[in-house]
Amino acid sequence: MAASSIKSPLILFIALSLFVRGIFAEVICDNLPTNFCSFAIASSGKRCVLENYKNDAGKLDFTCKTSEVVVERLAGYIETDQCVKACGVDRSFVGISSDAFLVPQFTQRLCSPSCYQNCANIVDLYFNLAAGEGVYLPLLCEKQKTEPHRAMMELLSSGGVATGFVADAPASSPF
Repeated sequence: MAASSIKSPLILFIALSLFVRGIFAEVICDNLPTNFCSFAIASSGKRCVLENYKNDAGKLDFTCKTSEVVVERLAGYIETDQCVKACGVDRSFVGISSDAFLVPQFTQRLCSPSCYQNCANIVDLYFNLAAGEGVYLPLLCEKQKTEPHRAMMELLSSGGVATGFVADAPASSPF
């Protein structure tokens, strides 16, 4: 009886220390499996990027690398599968492009409440991509809700810069 009463706390202690170690583990892009790389942020605060290369057999393979892009508030973060699905993004894409905004279904999913209000990492990334094109994402999302076809037409007709979306828009992410 005494031996089993000692084993219980010991097992609980070991389980809790493994759990705590998992919580405080450092995220290093180069050590991440490729299926967790995209939309991850290293403990250093730099975004992880999926890159392709030819392996020794001459076949296309993938690796996770650290980019130079720093995210200030989400260091050590790996995006959830729920957010990847809600936002309509794909972890297997190599490189992320603002061309995604030209696909109405993508913009609709990115601007949906399940993505826009719950997935700060993905929204921050696309906020910065949009800003690079002269588009203020919150205004694009607002336009997407009220006039989705007009939002796309303005984006297309202006060569990437949507009229009315950039007027004195703040330069930093809303997150």
